[in-house]
Amino acid sequence: MKYALLSLLTVLVLFSCTTKTNSQVKEEAKSLDIKVELPEGDIEKIEKSEEEWKQELSEQEFYILRKKGTERPGTGDLLHNKKEGVYVCAACSLPLFSSDTKFRSGTGWPSFYDPIDPRTVAREEDYSHGMKRVEVLCARCDGHLGHVFEDGPRPTGLRYCINAVSLDFVEEKNP
Repeated sequence: MKYALLSLLTVLVLFSCTTKTNSQVKEEAKSLDIKVELPEGDIEKIEKSEEEWKQELSEQEFYILRKKGTERPGTGDLLHNKKEGVYVCAACSLPLFSSDTKFRSGTGWPSFYDPIDPRTVAREEDYSHGMKRVEVLCARCDGHLGHVFEDGPRPTGLRYCINAVSLDFVEEKNP
């Protein structure tokens, strides 16, 4: 069902490094209304220097995505978003989560019970702050998204607790 939703959504996805900034690409996506699906096979990594990321991302995006920061709870602009569409990585535009899997967790961060495709998110053990957690990263650019916990709703029982700053939202266009 979630794969069928992808065919209905307009999503700009960068599958290779370009010299355009994310804001230029997002503007093009709006004006061209380009439909792109997830790649088949492995997701190709994007590797950039710290300076390149600093030039492309806002200060807050850089802090969260590249330095593994966290936004204050309740402050994210996507927390209360109820529109239908796809949440993409703010650094590389890889589709990560569908609005169909978003739920109100009461934590202060956007929460999802499943990624669009298991290949789009990477997991890594995180022992920071004196506890063991599972960090969630964008599988293409290794940007820090948030953490995943085992206290979510059915059907997965998972709660992907994601920083809104690490996401952009692409609203579904009605055909």
